[in-house]
Amino acid sequence: MALSRAKAFKLTSRALSTTSVWRDGSESWLSKLLVRKIEPTKEPHSRMLSDKEIIFALHTHNVRPDSIAKYLANYKTTVELINAKKDISCDLMASWTVQVGDMDQCLHLWRYTGGFEAIDQAKENLWSDPDYLRLMQERGNYLRSRHLQYLLAFSYWPQIQLREGGKHIYEMRSYRLKPGTMIEWGNNWARAINYRRNNDEPFAGFFSQIGRLYNVHHIWCYKSLQARKETREAAWRSPGWDECVAYTVPLICEMHCRILAPTEFSPTQ
Repeated sequence: MALSRAKAFKLTSRALSTTSVWRDGSESWLSKLLVRKIEPTKEPHSRMLSDKEIIFALHTHNVRPDSIAKYLANYKTTVELINAKKDISCDLMASWTVQVGDMDQCLHLWRYTGGFEAIDQAKENLWSDPDYLRLMQERGNYLRSRHLQYLLAFSYWPQIQLREGGKHIYEMRSYRLKPGTMIEWGNNWARAINYRRNNDEPFAGFFSQIGRLYNVHHIWCYKSLQARKETREAAWRSPGWDECVAYTVPLICEMHCRILAPTEFSPTQ
């Protein structure tokens, strides 16, 4: 029985590299099918993919199940302390608890204006503040583990717009890419985002700079899980969306998604 196009594509992409060439140096048919050619460059990938001198910090905290309320109260006080400081160029953009995925987990997205110099300055100022240190020490009693990533925003994503007027749900889709494929991912998603730009759903798109590398996070905003279902189904009916997915799937080593709910003190709801 003949294989369907989707199944044949999947089996072929597993068997061969997306950068395969024939022995005479010419490109194979598979390379032409799967890869949008990326020319060598002396520019760092971050400069080609992001045009902002803004760094985002994504804090992932795994909280003890019996300490969620105490943890959130502590973090809210910490945010208020940081917001009161005039000598720190950072802003909390979003704060979420995970509803589906890694349970008992909280994520906080901070924006630093002024690049890594602003991060260095903020760290120096905060770590000399006894109230901040006390809150940090207290918070440690409520945590099982934590992780920090510094991220850059993809230049082709819409700028972050904070949501107001009733809570939304957010979906964070996280991808671990094959090393060396970030530019290729960006080239394809610069087209793909246009198929979903007309809706209110795109919130933010990032790639990692420090922490787990070759990580990409796409964050989408929906009114509900049912709205998410309907919106995603509509995207598949858009001509060209399936092609963008087909080109990017071979670049992925691992992926997972989480459904997030804003905390009471999150700037975006």
